[in-house]
Amino acid sequence: MASEQREIEAVVFDLGGVLIDWDPRYVYRGLFADPAEMEEFLGSVCTLEWHLSHDLGADITESCEQLALRHPEHRDMIMVWAERGEEMVAGQFDDTVELLSELKASGMPCYALSNMEPDAFAVRRVRFPFMQWFDAHVISGLEGVAKPDRRIFEILLRRHGLRPQATVFIDDRARNVDAARELGLIALRFSSAAELRRDLQALGIPQNA
Repeated sequence: MASEQREIEAVVFDLGGVLIDWDPRYVYRGLFADPAEMEEFLGSVCTLEWHLSHDLGADITESCEQLALRHPEHRDMIMVWAERGEEMVAGQFDDTVELLSELKASGMPCYALSNMEPDAFAVRRVRFPFMQWFDAHVISGLEGVAKPDRRIFEILLRRHGLRPQATVFIDDRARNVDAARELGLIALRFSSAAELRRDLQALGIPQNA
């Protein structure tokens, strides 16, 4: 919880888990009869560690084909990742989108810093109108480096002339928050829009037009 007010010049949002409701289970729950089998598949075959290569720009179809060679018994399920990827997004988190809208209306510069595949970013930039509200986007699949690597934070700061001590970064993953703090950003771990609103208020950030 933030407890002291500082001069804030920009707010940076992660996308998945903060503004966009992404979870591969939205697709796979309809394909696995047994939830335990689904969790085993996601924990040992189509893992988040494997998915990281997509966030770094790897071709998803090719990646799935290669994985299917190692797990031929799961080929159909693996290929779903490439063929139905956008079904892993249930929608947006309306309460966080509303908070973003208020920040923009107050005149606060807002940026997106996200681990995301290039193709998915292109689709979601059209799918979600709020994606147009950001002053700029820094996307891992376009940069070839992903959070929590400090280089992607350095790209954000350098490219947009942001001072770390005057920049708030919001992310739902602890390791990304820790990486941002190591670089001097004011990093907030996201758990809910209500808690985020309180943290921003504690920092003296206006949220209304």
